[in-house]
Amino acid sequence: SAPSLSGVERLRTLLREYGLETRLAREPKPCWEWSEPGRVEVRVAALSEGFTLPSEGLAVVTEEEIFGPREKRRRSAKWREGVAIEALAQLAPGDHLVHADHGIGIYRGLVMLELGTVTDEFLRLEYEGGDRLFLPVHRLNQSQRYVGAEGSPPRVDRLGGTTWEKTKRTVRKSMLGMARELLTVHAARETAPGYAFPPRNRSLEEFEAAFPFEETPDQAAVIEEVLADLSRPVPMDRLVCGDVGYGKTEVAARAAFQVVMEGKQVAVLAPTTILCQQHIETFEQRFEAYPVRIESLSRFRTHKEANRILEEMATGQVDIVIGTHRLLQKNVSYRDLGLLVVDEEHRFGVAHKERIKQLKKTVDVITLTATPIPRTLQMAFTGLRDLSVINTPPADRLSIRTQVCRFDESLIREVILREVRRGGQIFFVHNR
Repeated sequence: SAPSLSGVERLRTLLREYGLETRLAREPKPCWEWSEPGRVEVRVAALSEGFTLPSEGLAVVTEEEIFGPREKRRRSAKWREGVAIEALAQLAPGDHLVHADHGIGIYRGLVMLELGTVTDEFLRLEYEGGDRLFLPVHRLNQSQRYVGAEGSPPRVDRLGGTTWEKTKRTVRKSMLGMARELLTVHAARETAPGYAFPPRNRSLEEFEAAFPFEETPDQAAVIEEVLADLSRPVPMDRLVCGDVGYGKTEVAARAAFQVVMEGKQVAVLAPTTILCQQHIETFEQRFEAYPVRIESLSRFRTHKEANRILEEMATGQVDIVIGTHRLLQKNVSYRDLGLLVVDEEHRFGVAHKERIKQLKKTVDVITLTATPIPRTLQMAFTGLRDLSVINTPPADRLSIRTQVCRFDESLIREVILREVRRGGQIFFVHNR
């Protein structure tokens, strides 16, 4: 006998190699019959040890008696540590802690308490109304540090009240709704008929030959994965991760070329005007030798220009449109959108992501990011989204140097002039 079906299958395979005929018994029998010599029956049963019944001609041997004892894995507790507290040194009086059973309280330091004949250390947590909870140090894993928006302290729960239970029910319901929505969207994507773009052809090879740099091995592999996704009759949803300057934009450009050559439109969504402008310059340079119309929608465009571009997008005169949040407004329409490229999706708000979800149901989507958020990574690891990673930096790429110094006009002037002489770009970021 073995405690699991996988163990039973392993036993059957091994016994078969020794010439023993076996059968898998799933249903209990009223009696044991061993009329045939050499007949072995393998059952799924959680037995601590084997036994013999001479009167029945039966001998039971467990899997552990054959292979030795197995490591017993304990089930993890239901309370999963979000931001675990590894040491008391990480805590300071006044920090907000979240207890698994009692909710948000304020840490007021360590105290020594004598309980009968035992003296031990306790964390003192203060709740609404001055109520106090003393948590033994050895139960530190029952609490975690509160993580929320900076500058807005959380509301402290009442000890023994119902607010914490209501909060947990609300969050659980919200998470189930989010999971249901994600599964619905991705199920619709898997079942919806997509457009199968042609595989690599001569036109694409000519476009690739015009790339002024040499592809890194990782970059070339990701390009092949994206082209393979485009050739499938299922909408693509691929997450491309790579550091700044590792060649993510070129991956999007080659996918856009395949889509545009089939007469469909491409939308590139960037979170900031600067990124939008960078993509405009890159795409115009890459498509310079091709009759491809590229336009941009951002605050750099006047109201009149934006309306003209929107009309040309709806009639199909614009092949590639690159823009910021303006692309997600309800009055934006396309004649035949085939590909959506989203740069740094985590920098868009909830309302914008809802609009992106609607577009994802029917078109191929590539998400470019250097810093994926945990939720996006979890979706990739669970198979809801395909994941590609560019780990190899381009040749001769220097690592980024960061210097923190006091504001000095002469220093800033010097570094800007040096970068201009080098032929590079400068972004001066300030708080106003």
